[in-house]
Amino acid sequence: MNQFDVIIIGGGIVGLTTACALGAAGMTVAVVEARAPVVDSGVRDARVFAITRASERIFSALGVWDAISARDICAFREMRVWDAGGSGAIHFDCADIGEPYLGHIIEPRFIQAALLERLQTLDGVQLLCPAQFRDIDVGEDQVTVVLDDASTLVAKLVVAADGARSPLRERLGIQVREHDYGQSGLVALVKTEHGHRETASQRFLRGGPLAFLPRGGGWSSIVWTLPSVEVERLLALDKEAFHTELGEAFDFHLGRITDSEQRKAFPLRRLHANHYISMRAALIGDAAHTIHPLAGQGVNLGLLDAAALAEVLADAQARGREVGSVPVLRRYERWRRGENQLMMSAMDGFNLLFSNTRTPLRWVRNLGLTLVDAAGPAKDVLMRHAMGLVGDLPALARGSEEGSRTA
Repeated sequence: MNQFDVIIIGGGIVGLTTACALGAAGMTVAVVEARAPVVDSGVRDARVFAITRASERIFSALGVWDAISARDICAFREMRVWDAGGSGAIHFDCADIGEPYLGHIIEPRFIQAALLERLQTLDGVQLLCPAQFRDIDVGEDQVTVVLDDASTLVAKLVVAADGARSPLRERLGIQVREHDYGQSGLVALVKTEHGHRETASQRFLRGGPLAFLPRGGGWSSIVWTLPSVEVERLLALDKEAFHTELGEAFDFHLGRITDSEQRKAFPLRRLHANHYISMRAALIGDAAHTIHPLAGQGVNLGLLDAAALAEVLADAQARGREVGSVPVLRRYERWRRGENQLMMSAMDGFNLLFSNTRTPLRWVRNLGLTLVDAAGPAKDVLMRHAMGLVGDLPALARGSEEGSRTA
């Protein structure tokens, strides 16, 4: 069988979420993934996702949240943000808005494993792995995908979920706008003298933000954004020297750094596709946009893409409309492109504002943090937006009742 309603190129978290949503809606789906799933070796990964309540609701509606939460994840109930260049600070507490937590810190492999388990229960979804996209032919009535073994798949729509360097996006001829931040993100697992108390903490430094994200057993995952040359220097330090520099950079907020593992880095670039759709094709997740990691929103935006596209396609199919047509797909593009652009611009603004050392800007940002922290209603609105509790959300992200109806 090589004929489907939708072909998804890319079996990462966003691609698998889309496949589960479409499969649950009764559509036939092929997922093409080049790399075999990561086998759980029991070794913790320093790189994590800060999953919002909206993303949790998507996973719940798709029936995978219980499997994710049964693994080694950590809820965070508070968040503290402060500026190294002044006294400005802000403190978020889930209790202020009557929520049990702000979000969860989760390793990507746990989410992927739960989604793969769910995929196996959906009769209409087929996973081809390892298999690699090679070429595409877009026709008036269908799209044909050619794989590296010369086999072909046919569908009404193809979805690019194959990452920031998407081969499918390139083959479709969709252009992107890119910006190199000149920064890299250093990630590591660290153990601290004092416990994190289920609090995510972030300090804005001259070179970029330093975040400590709570993990189990007294450990934290750090994401330290710095100029790339500085990150290379930190990677080369021995453990003791690294612990000293990291502790000083974090103002010993959690005491001394007593242990660390898995120091590694990745370059930071912003990318945004000029279009999210073309005839019989749609882009989601990193294939459509990448964002500065200072607020941890990247994967959450991709999951909202997945939920929105699945809703648009399921609605079109129910109404007897052509799921691969531009008029149907344009609804998805209008829905998500503006929302993603707004978040990208906000993150760039924060990055520029807090990395600037000019005295007037330091005064403004510190005063702003202090005023927002004292303004209860405004701070509550910020919390709800960051958690994905408000806004133009897909049904899967709005709660169990609506999400279950859509799925």
